[in-house]
Amino acid sequence: MSRLLRLFRIGFVVCRYRLDEFLHLVRLPLPLKILLWLAPWHLFPRPRLTRGERLRMALEELGPIFIKFGQLLSTRRDLMPDDIANALRQLQDQVPPFPGDQARAIVERDLRAPVTELFDYFEAEPMASASVAQVHAARLPGGQEVVVKVIRPGIDKTIRQDIALMYLMAELLQRYWEDGHRLRPVEVVSDYEQTIFDELDLQREAANASQLRRNFDQSSLIYIPEVFWDYISARVLVMERIHGIPVADVEALNAAGVNLKVLAEKGVEIFFTQVFRDSFFHADMHPGNIFVNAENPQDPRYIAIDFGIVGTLTPEDQSYLARNLLAFFKRDYRQVAVLHIQSGWVPATTRVNEFEAAIRTVCEPIFEKPLRDISFGQFLLRLFQTARRFDMTVQPQLVLLQKTLLNVEGLGRQLYPDLDLWQTAHPFLENWMKRRIGPQGLFKAFEQQLPTWLEQAPEMPQMLHDAIGQLRALDRFNQSQESGISRLRQDLRRNESGRRRYWIATLCFVAAWLGSDQATLSWLQQLPLQSWLLAAIGIYLILPRRTDS
Repeated sequence: MSRLLRLFRIGFVVCRYRLDEFLHLVRLPLPLKILLWLAPWHLFPRPRLTRGERLRMALEELGPIFIKFGQLLSTRRDLMPDDIANALRQLQDQVPPFPGDQARAIVERDLRAPVTELFDYFEAEPMASASVAQVHAARLPGGQEVVVKVIRPGIDKTIRQDIALMYLMAELLQRYWEDGHRLRPVEVVSDYEQTIFDELDLQREAANASQLRRNFDQSSLIYIPEVFWDYISARVLVMERIHGIPVADVEALNAAGVNLKVLAEKGVEIFFTQVFRDSFFHADMHPGNIFVNAENPQDPRYIAIDFGIVGTLTPEDQSYLARNLLAFFKRDYRQVAVLHIQSGWVPATTRVNEFEAAIRTVCEPIFEKPLRDISFGQFLLRLFQTARRFDMTVQPQLVLLQKTLLNVEGLGRQLYPDLDLWQTAHPFLENWMKRRIGPQGLFKAFEQQLPTWLEQAPEMPQMLHDAIGQLRALDRFNQSQESGISRLRQDLRRNESGRRRYWIATLCFVAAWLGSDQATLSWLQQLPLQSWLLAAIGIYLILPRRTDS
């Protein structure tokens, strides 16, 4: 019943904000079009707002789960028109906090001890509240200042209900939207489902934070707070409390004397280090999750929080991405097209020349700008939009990467408008490629594989013997197959020859009959000699042949 009420609620919001405008994107059967024409939204006046603003306000009214889904869609500019994507980026995840007593009860139930034993101090009033969780300040018995993140009670039930409705709408879109099969809205909802349920598991977030902390241990680029594993559960996360200047507060950074050029370039270096060195990157690097340690203003250091969403790339994706970026800045558009086909991002049947021409049309105007004005994020966005016309399938790992790059680039340009992203990224990419395919990379691969080879060395003679035996068996199998194919060909030839003899015989009989004198009663006795000859030839052809087996 609650799901039905929720569906009615969604229908009311759709009517109120006249979201029927989006239905022109969908090809519906005539009876359904008639029903929609009679739908009640025509009773509501159309608000004097853009379609993007109306969609944003509708999602905010539907609640936190739809808000987060809209925030995800705002990063999918390969799916959304620019005006809608820009409007969805303004979605605010502002949710009233739940009572501190409930947070205490969840902590005590999950950690199996009273809050007074777990902490010297626990602030009942939350520091921040979001759709999935809220954060409280606390202090451990040893005096360590920490934050306690607690999952909102009952949120999993709400998420399941709303996602079930999202699946319903996605299935309708996939069935009736002309781009539905290629853009796979059901898979988009599935990715969102996985993302949001990953955020509900704070043990996973703690593991992500620990991995990033190891990756940047003793680094001057970024600091990752410490996780206290004795205080971790699926619904409770206790982490070191950090103090820093919010990265979006440019006035405070200037007041602290922070070198914004160095800070912006460090942000780019952090991104490429995570993507290409570690293949493990913080995929939610919006300004609310990034702070700055300004103790050394000329060498500032980032501080990151909220590790619920991370991204990874396979070695193949890493290589293709790096080679794509390098080819792009060398204006080698054919190489970009070939790499897209080799990677499987576009179908293998794509014509390279046509794809190359389309990429050139999109990318050439970009190079009319100074390098410092070239946006990597916009380049990837335009590249993906161009590839849409060539049936590029959705690549979730690249979507997260594009979202992160847009955040990092936008943040860097906000800090330092003259940021030359290419100047920072180019040496990094070239050095990474050299390390990957040069002597250093080969030696590293050999070093990594050597223990496995040594472990398998005693088994190699038997494995070699088995492999030779399998090759011999395969050879015998191929020979038997060739023999069978040869017999089949002979049978086909005999059948073809038999069919030819049958038709020739038939024609001969017809010719003999037509050549007979049917005027007399004893026509068989009066057949001309040539008719008898033709009939004899026909009978001879019909008779079975002896063939060698």
